[in-house]
Amino acid sequence: MWWEPAHFARKQPFLAQRMALIKAIRSFFDGQGFWEVETPVLQTCPVMDAHIHGFATDLKGVDLQVVRRLYLHTSPEFAMKKLLVAGLPRIYQLCHVFRNGEDSRLHSPEFTMAEWYRAGAGYEDIMNDCVGLLRQCAQSLKIDRYRHKNRACDPFRDWQRLPVAEAFDRYAGIDLTAMLEDTERFRAVVSGQGLHTAADDSWDDLFFRVMMDKIEPHLGQDVPAILYDYPVCMASLARRKPEDPRFAERFELYVCGIELANAFGELTDPQEQRARFKTEMEIKKARYGETYPPDEEFFAALDFGLPESGGIALGVDRLAMLAAGVDDISDVLWTGRP
Repeated sequence: MWWEPAHFARKQPFLAQRMALIKAIRSFFDGQGFWEVETPVLQTCPVMDAHIHGFATDLKGVDLQVVRRLYLHTSPEFAMKKLLVAGLPRIYQLCHVFRNGEDSRLHSPEFTMAEWYRAGAGYEDIMNDCVGLLRQCAQSLKIDRYRHKNRACDPFRDWQRLPVAEAFDRYAGIDLTAMLEDTERFRAVVSGQGLHTAADDSWDDLFFRVMMDKIEPHLGQDVPAILYDYPVCMASLARRKPEDPRFAERFELYVCGIELANAFGELTDPQEQRARFKTEMEIKKARYGETYPPDEEFFAALDFGLPESGGIALGVDRLAMLAAGVDDISDVLWTGRP
């Protein structure tokens, strides 16, 4: 068992480093005048993304009859955006989040997330935060590189910043722009790359398959990589790029081939956000046979006025893995696998 002293002793150096990492993260944000906030774990709607799944729990009255269904949050995003509407300009949170169906050497159904938002900012500002945060954490931990397996990634050199469409062209030989909203053509092209396809693959399925097999292994190999400007259909909470509305202001951060964070230039248009929620739930119903109710308070906050802002969610456990140079996320968790 993981808690037997002989087994737990192996993890102690990694956990000590994890503690130091948490302190470094807090120091970074506290030093820039961010408010550290705490929002409720139980939410009306756990997520807007069709492919992420929450854990449900029933709220019961005094007679033990079910009053309504709530969900453990998969991210504190909706609640933190309400705080932006309330007037807080810079906020961050370190919290446990929960995603149903995620359990592997890189996933845990319960994990720690660092999430932060800047009002009056865009996703470029959040990119710069990532550079500063990873460098400060490395300095605090007295490491010069993040490591995973036989890979090493130096955060102190210039980072790679690569548009998604360019990554598809460079690493997969695919003109992604020509594939937008054309699933049959996309399927034929992906199949021509030697990747498995099926007749019932959605556009999203094909995108993820190319990302996983052709693109992600190249990202963050020597320096951290920021992959940015995703097709709008892959960014349910990000605003469209003004200069090309087919794409959205979303980026992901990769270190040693591992996706570490997901960020947006936040969508502030309440009508478009409601339309995207409806689309995502239609996909979820067709694909997984379930839907989530809308968080009407979140939509009311958007109606009131979400300021222009940028935000991001970063996996603390994965960052701890990379700092410790271990291959399994369970090595940096305070428990064994569920």
